[in-house]
Amino acid sequence: MAEWAEIIVPVGAAEVDEIAALIAEEVPAAAAGTEQRGDEVVFWVPVQLVAAALTSTRDAVAKWAANGASVDPTKVRSASAIGEAEWHSWKKFFKTTRLTRQFVVVPSWDEYTPTADDIIINLDPGMAFGTGKHASTRLVLEHMQVMADAGLNPLRVLDVGCGSGILSIAAVKRWADATAVALDRDPIAVQACAQNALLNQVANRIDSSQTPLAEFSEHFPLVLANIQAHVLRDLKEKLVARTAAPGQLFDKDGAVLPNGGTLVMSGLLTTQAQAIADEFVTAGMKLVRIRASTDDPQWSSVVLEK
Repeated sequence: MAEWAEIIVPVGAAEVDEIAALIAEEVPAAAAGTEQRGDEVVFWVPVQLVAAALTSTRDAVAKWAANGASVDPTKVRSASAIGEAEWHSWKKFFKTTRLTRQFVVVPSWDEYTPTADDIIINLDPGMAFGTGKHASTRLVLEHMQVMADAGLNPLRVLDVGCGSGILSIAAVKRWADATAVALDRDPIAVQACAQNALLNQVANRIDSSQTPLAEFSEHFPLVLANIQAHVLRDLKEKLVARTAAPGQLFDKDGAVLPNGGTLVMSGLLTTQAQAIADEFVTAGMKLVRIRASTDDPQWSSVVLEK
């Protein structure tokens, strides 16, 4: 028997994003993240927890269905996390995708000839969140592109809730002198991040681990957090503390840099974004922008600075 299984929630096509967010918010077993596979939302659990995860997911789905959502608790099911059918399903739905002017995600089964300015992220879907297809991931990458195009060059990046490692990989590929710390509480994500970093030939520049954020004292010029709203709230003080303030950054010669750090948060429903931004401003950050996704406006990112 496989060590991990997937929980599958069929959803009406128009509501996939909304239900994915609800599952991540309200089903404890899905707190590490979900993936969308066509008109299904999928998350992974250890096989010994399948029965409990199915019960809690069906209970949540029944509540949403009673409120008019196009979901059916009787259709929630589990399956082996590894199998030929799953592999072919990923191949059907996951193709080379341009995410920004430069960032392009290319799966192993697709062929793509890059342009001179492209930054290729080699990535296959797996059991860790983050392929770039979800609006929340793309929002972070889009702001990283804005920073790069403006000539900013963060030498250290903290990626909280790294999932597949896509954001860390994008950062160190775009900024040739940068290194990243990629954190996730899910051991599957930590392993996936390390494997994807190796695949992209940047393993020596990304440190992926389950180390709690509270154990870090370093100040980072760029902090990325693509996680759910309630987790951002729980980590608020720690995220603010790890984002460098003016006077905490230095150049290679040891001279103090005048600018502070940037915190980019995503994984937020647009209805949640302003409230989260206000809480972080109260905690000492300055709001730069709140931006809804142009691909899926129900998702937004929040950018703050010290």
